[in-house]
Amino acid sequence: MRVATYNTSLFSDEAGGLVRELEGDSAHARKIAAVLQRVRPDLVLLNEFDYDEAHRAADLFQQRYLEVAQPGGGEALKYPYRYLAPVNTGVASGLDLDGNGEAGGEGRARGNDAWGYGLHPGQYGMLVLSKYPIDASQVRTFQLLRWSAMPGALRPTDPASGGFFYPDAIWRQLRLSSKSHWDVPVKTPSGVVHFLVSHPTPPVFDGPEDRNGKRNHDEIRLWSEYLSPSGKDWLCDDQGRCGGLAADVRFVIAGDLNNDPVDGDGLHEAIVELLEHPRVLRHATPRSEGGAETVQAYAAKGIAHRGSPQHVTGDFGPKTGAMRLDYVLPSTGFGLIDSGVFWPAHDNADAAIADGSDHHLVWVDVSL
Repeated sequence: MRVATYNTSLFSDEAGGLVRELEGDSAHARKIAAVLQRVRPDLVLLNEFDYDEAHRAADLFQQRYLEVAQPGGGEALKYPYRYLAPVNTGVASGLDLDGNGEAGGEGRARGNDAWGYGLHPGQYGMLVLSKYPIDASQVRTFQLLRWSAMPGALRPTDPASGGFFYPDAIWRQLRLSSKSHWDVPVKTPSGVVHFLVSHPTPPVFDGPEDRNGKRNHDEIRLWSEYLSPSGKDWLCDDQGRCGGLAADVRFVIAGDLNNDPVDGDGLHEAIVELLEHPRVLRHATPRSEGGAETVQAYAAKGIAHRGSPQHVTGDFGPKTGAMRLDYVLPSTGFGLIDSGVFWPAHDNADAAIADGSDHHLVWVDVSL
């Protein structure tokens, strides 16, 4: 089984904008589809794919892009099963979450006061595509889980005053997930595999209180908590079911987790803890030639990088450089066959379809 994650950058700042883009002839979407056609994952999470209630964008992407052979891609690709649901991005909270003295407003101010940053509900959503049936009745979502419910939550503080950045009344209402966390059971030929997917907030775009950095840390930590099923009465999904993942099931964690184990501005403890969790399979880190080239090019310009150059999954510009932000982490109980990052060297013909997003698709092959 080939499992993948891909931050597609298929989003719009306007409600309905992605639908309108896909109704036309989107060169961007054709590149994303071409990469998927080349790699051909059996199960894949797409991050930054705008959600709409009618699922129109998902329909259009499947029918007009994936199911049509794209230049530089492979044969048409069909996914009989999918899962998508509402996310917190762009959903108004009615609260002053950025501390500017007012709730809502226009543009970025409105986005900052949404449950997850976004300019309209559904921006930066998630989409799961599968060649195997999805047990939708058993999906668990954690869109509404309160941040304060997590034991030891990293509540942001104001360094100037020493007090909490969020007043008690707001802190008690804050949602942990900037988009959502989903446990999607997939019925593979060798049994059910739980696809654990998310897209934590970037640990930047805040102030000295580091509210986004701490939220990113705890969004990632949620999966470590979820893999330790005992004593989790606080970990309740949107349907009211509480507790973590049963100890005898197999899973794959996937997503743009917005945290590199050693580089970048994030708090790295949570991602390191997840990588080293006893239920996560130890395996060689996916790598690419294009990522290594990019890190070396930045190094020549004086941008330092401490991690392995081959392991980066995206290029985030000259201020940040390249980092490893995207992960596919199978559980123990699988056999690892192969893995990679679809980031060809610059002189490879495949590089022509690999620039549809600032992230690159990460894939892992496991034996069932």
